[in-house]
Amino acid sequence: MSEQVTSLYRFIAFAVGGELDLNRLATRLGIDRKYRWEEPMRLNPITFTRSGPGDSVWVYLYYFGGMVFLNCSDDIIARCIEGLKQHLEQLKDQPQLRFREDYQLEIDPASASSITNDSAIMPEFKQELLEIICFVIAKSVALEMIEERVDTVFDEVGVMINRLGQGVLELPDKDLARLASTVLNFKYTSIAHIMVLDKPEITWDNEEADRFYLIISNLFELRPRYQEIKHKAETLLDVTDVFSGLSHARRSARLEWIIIILIAFEIIMALWQKLWG
Repeated sequence: MSEQVTSLYRFIAFAVGGELDLNRLATRLGIDRKYRWEEPMRLNPITFTRSGPGDSVWVYLYYFGGMVFLNCSDDIIARCIEGLKQHLEQLKDQPQLRFREDYQLEIDPASASSITNDSAIMPEFKQELLEIICFVIAKSVALEMIEERVDTVFDEVGVMINRLGQGVLELPDKDLARLASTVLNFKYTSIAHIMVLDKPEITWDNEEADRFYLIISNLFELRPRYQEIKHKAETLLDVTDVFSGLSHARRSARLEWIIIILIAFEIIMALWQKLWG
């Protein structure tokens, strides 16, 4: 596209949830290529073929469950998602993708660079701008999904703590295990799965791309949001440890009482037999 012409790029990102096996998807779509774990799959959202330079609409699929549409109408997005349901189990389980992020990039040679948290204006088009924006908003919307889940668990734990304050501890081991598993999943998803702190490969040898990435990632607060999720997950694990300790102590106390009762019963029976036997 000519650098002297003003152009507009519209990005819409969704969080699918769960890891996407891009190599398996590539095989199903007849794409003869192996994708590295950090590499997105870029498709034509209409034909489901690998997107080429001549395509005007693209969809980026990320292994951590992010999906970003570029210059796609709502109709194209809906048809693409419906078509991908045949190949992605994660989409079959989600009738509606609730977590969404919108962004806009304008290329205007007559304007100075301007980057905000919902749009950017750049004087010159470069392909890496598209790649970086897709990368950042895909992670942002994936974090949004985790943030909501963490807050939901926090609310559940808050209710449990209030009941504990009233002297009520009725939490089966199965529920404790489920809670611990949920919290550990938050940590795994945000740290190992989404890899929030990882930068796009292009930023390692391109200073301009690196500066653009740092600016836009700071605007979307990727690092602070990651740290907040990490802190909340650690807090929840601490609470889980407390509940586990109390549950263990309760079981130990019950066992001790059972032993005491059995010993007392044996003593009573022995006395009974001695006196009246």
